[in-house]
Amino acid sequence: MTELLDQLKADILNGQLARGCPLRQQELSERYGVSRIPVRDAIAVLKNQGWLVAHGKAGVMVPELNWCEAEDLYQMRTLLECQLLDYAIPNITYEVLGKARDINKQLNSPTLSLVERGQLNWDLHATLYQVANRPTLFNVVAILNEQVRRYMGFQYGPLNYRDISQNEHEQLLNFLTDGNANEALALLKRHIDEAGKKLVAYLKATS
Repeated sequence: MTELLDQLKADILNGQLARGCPLRQQELSERYGVSRIPVRDAIAVLKNQGWLVAHGKAGVMVPELNWCEAEDLYQMRTLLECQLLDYAIPNITYEVLGKARDINKQLNSPTLSLVERGQLNWDLHATLYQVANRPTLFNVVAILNEQVRRYMGFQYGPLNYRDISQNEHEQLLNFLTDGNANEALALLKRHIDEAGKKLVAYLKATS
């Protein structure tokens, strides 16, 4: 089902599945050449993650994106992820940093799809956060990041934020390597906050 989930997410991000239009299991089954059972299961996952919402009695649709939601998401991420990184910092080892750097190198590839880029971006952050040993907080942050991925087409498209994001990732890892905890936390706050503000401003201007 992972392949079907990724394809559905890719088609949502690329506009192949139009926002606000009803989708039916049978239509999706025919579109992707699979039975209705994996389609039903994929729809359940995507509804839980916020990629789809209920429409009518039996259908779903791709929700519209709006600046209010985007603002809520980045403001919550700013608070919770900085807290989570603060908990994690005492437990971040060179092995953890090495794994995060490997992921960041993969993110430099220009051939990544939006779905792949979104997953790797979360993998990098999750690698740092997991060692906080705060599973409840970690799970909330993971849910927020899944929601944010629906907006990645803007951040890596018209906002052209990829290079900035990558440079900040590298700087964050350097601060952590050097033991500069305060600088790392301040940078993470800017990393989330400034990207979020740019996205909200763009959505307001184009709504």
